[in-house]
Amino acid sequence: MISLHTIAELSQKLQTTSMNILREYVQHQFLSYFYQQPQTDKIFFKGGTALRIVYQSPRFSEDLDFSASGRQNTRGIEEALLQTVKEMEREAIAVRVKESKETSGGYLAILVCTLFDQDVTIQLEVSQRVGNIRGDVATIVNNFIPPYTLMTMTRQQLVAEKCKALMTRGKARDYYDLYFILRANLLPAGEKHMLRAVATNVHATQLNFEKELGQFLPSSHRSVIRNFKHVLEAEIQRSLGV
Repeated sequence: MISLHTIAELSQKLQTTSMNILREYVQHQFLSYFYQQPQTDKIFFKGGTALRIVYQSPRFSEDLDFSASGRQNTRGIEEALLQTVKEMEREAIAVRVKESKETSGGYLAILVCTLFDQDVTIQLEVSQRVGNIRGDVATIVNNFIPPYTLMTMTRQQLVAEKCKALMTRGKARDYYDLYFILRANLLPAGEKHMLRAVATNVHATQLNFEKELGQFLPSSHRSVIRNFKHVLEAEIQRSLGV
């Protein structure tokens, strides 16, 4: 189990809050045990937290998002979840399953994890996908626990989903994730066509990026979001070769 001393050290090293460190520790514990369950071999990690954990995005993230290939049995997902919870409790993390249900698009669970008298809420969402989902095995080296493996969407599919999320919901975190994708050269050439439409959205948005993103970024990265609209527009233009 992580110690308060380690949390304080990592908080200083990574220039973030102790809550972000605590949440990420819980996320790694969950993912490590979740992907040891046989029911998860066709469940692929995705979203902003995947960008953080698999591709080292600077942005700390709250939720765990997955896509399942084909029609996964909800009971199987719940069994994997409950076994994961048992393993986490052996690590001295008290876990309460606040919600666990089948949804029209797949499966949703909300876990309240308690350690050091702090509650960390983790929302998990598994989307059922019809069609071809390809996955990659990723080895996760991290600051908290021994390296472990998980199944993630291919980079191309993960990035395509993030771009779609930006166009359909346009949250501040979606714009920042695109910025990271562009800076890290993760955008496949076939997805560059959508950047002009994104640029229009960026120009029109009234989001307060500093307010929405500040708590989830290291202090050294916060200068990027002080004038984030112009920063992202410039990055889009660079990627388009303009």
